[in-house]
Amino acid sequence: MSELRTPLTAWHEAHGAKMAPFAGWLMPIQYEGILAEHVHTRQHAGLFDICHMGEFRIEGPGADAALSRAVSHNLQTLAPGKCRYGFLLNEQGGVLDDCIIYRFAQDTFMVVVNAACAANDFAVLRERLPQGVALADISEATGKVDLQGPESLDVLESRIGQNMHHLGYFGFCETTWQGVPLLISRTGYTGELGYELYVPAEQTEAFWETLLVDGRVKPVGLGARDTLRLEAGLPLYGQDLDADHTPTEAGMGRMLTSTAAYIGREGAARAQEMLVPLRIEGRRAARHGDVVALPDGTAVGRVTSGSFAPSLGCVIAFAWVPAAHAGATDFTVRAARAALSARRVEIPFYTQGTARKKL
Repeated sequence: MSELRTPLTAWHEAHGAKMAPFAGWLMPIQYEGILAEHVHTRQHAGLFDICHMGEFRIEGPGADAALSRAVSHNLQTLAPGKCRYGFLLNEQGGVLDDCIIYRFAQDTFMVVVNAACAANDFAVLRERLPQGVALADISEATGKVDLQGPESLDVLESRIGQNMHHLGYFGFCETTWQGVPLLISRTGYTGELGYELYVPAEQTEAFWETLLVDGRVKPVGLGARDTLRLEAGLPLYGQDLDADHTPTEAGMGRMLTSTAAYIGREGAARAQEMLVPLRIEGRRAARHGDVVALPDGTAVGRVTSGSFAPSLGCVIAFAWVPAAHAGATDFTVRAARAALSARRVEIPFYTQGTARKKL
């Protein structure tokens, strides 16, 4: 079965991107190189094709109460013009997907989900929401590009001719660009000041090229997106998060503030394993599936994500470890042809990010 293509796939191919399958889509992995693209995003502004993500529109009388029972997000404290990160859980409290919910009005929402989970997420939400609440998959009609980096605000304002200083972290607004509907969200997946930008699918390439006119912007592939998000301590669904683990186990129990009787609420506090952040000196990376052991050699866990961190000059990783051993300081990672000494640290690994910068 051939991979799906985003509205920008032809552009990536024409501009020499290295392409590869990702979550059923043909996506750009890199252009000039992961390291260069990573550094450019940290210092200037990187532009990412995120059109593979799924978007659902939920609206109608009672949508607020119904959605509050379907997901873990605290919608009671979510005002219009704000969005919030949270989880779609199974009955046992395991994570079916992590997603962001945007509130437009009392009973009008958009849910942004991971590409690989979109079909199942839609089916689960349709089952959980009453028929009187409309649920529409608007993914195919929606283009999404992410502008990320400390210069992203200046770039965005100069290219669309509007002041966006009023948008706070996890705030969004609806506007237009050249008569085209544009949703601007101050969110991202890099740890830097940035914006997730939604336009009609057919206008995605024109908008993408408009942003690239600014010399401070370079296209960035999924390779650097992965190293950037890992440095920021942000989990990736399918690697660090899955249906067998709860938000509490992933270190995000603090986000479970909703008082609604949402599905999975009781199990969400379960903590049999914990997702532990590790730092490894040197450049030999830990990889997904590598065994994690105690200093005495006892195998206790496995790496979920691992990479050399360009901003830190060392290797960083996440690993699932039994809760009884999660407080340990020292571990060994059994990587290919080497045993790597690892130390438990706090996240974010990279602490100089500008995501929460006051404008």
